[in-house]
Amino acid sequence: MTNSVPSRHHDIADDLRHQITTGRLKPGERLPSEVSLAERYKVSTVTLRRALAELQGEGLVEKIHGNGNFVRGLRSKIMYVGGWGTLDPQTAAEPTLRITVRHTTVPASVHLTTLLKVPTGSPLAEYTCLSLEQGAPNGLARIYIPRDLAPAGVLDDDSVCREAATRFAVLGPSPATIRETASARFPTPDEASALRLGNKMAVLAITRIAIDAAGRVVEAALLAFPGDRVDAVFTAHHGLNEGPIQG
Repeated sequence: MTNSVPSRHHDIADDLRHQITTGRLKPGERLPSEVSLAERYKVSTVTLRRALAELQGEGLVEKIHGNGNFVRGLRSKIMYVGGWGTLDPQTAAEPTLRITVRHTTVPASVHLTTLLKVPTGSPLAEYTCLSLEQGAPNGLARIYIPRDLAPAGVLDDDSVCREAATRFAVLGPSPATIRETASARFPTPDEASALRLGNKMAVLAITRIAIDAAGRVVEAALLAFPGDRVDAVFTAHHGLNEGPIQG
């Protein structure tokens, strides 16, 4: 019988993890280059990268393409307020928060066809909103609206519509109904890249559908947040005269 020997990359990950959790490596600090670390631990760069991948998957280290590996900083929580948008007033007022908004026109995919109840290939206005705190991403929203319903204000950088976009809120007129589905899952490759997440770190994914008084779906939003960074609040409204639910 042979005893299993821990892989070398686990030992390296354990050592770096200890340095991070004890404060020897500070949040935001750049790690030495992969070549330097490989020489320090007397391993190949392949083994070293496996150790870093383990820490990236745990959310302790983030790799920024072209800049290297950094200790993931401890950042403030963000709050998703169900039915209204991602940022509550306190979060939205944070001076370190910045949100980028890009827009384009895309054909409806099969998934979006199902959500918006439009023919496959129909033109949709797509708004991609990425929130950043001190330059680090903490929320991603992709909002889709049938092109004929897209508010011109967003395309023209109208302040009111842009303010809604920066909160990941409903962009068009107030809908009659909002339906939201929340789930915890691993990020897609696009989400992992945009939010700088390891593929083992869960995201809170919310699909939000806005419906007008005539029953038409006027907007679909796909939202993703790092699972360790977000709190979601949903408020249920019940009629005052409703009696207890009978079993």
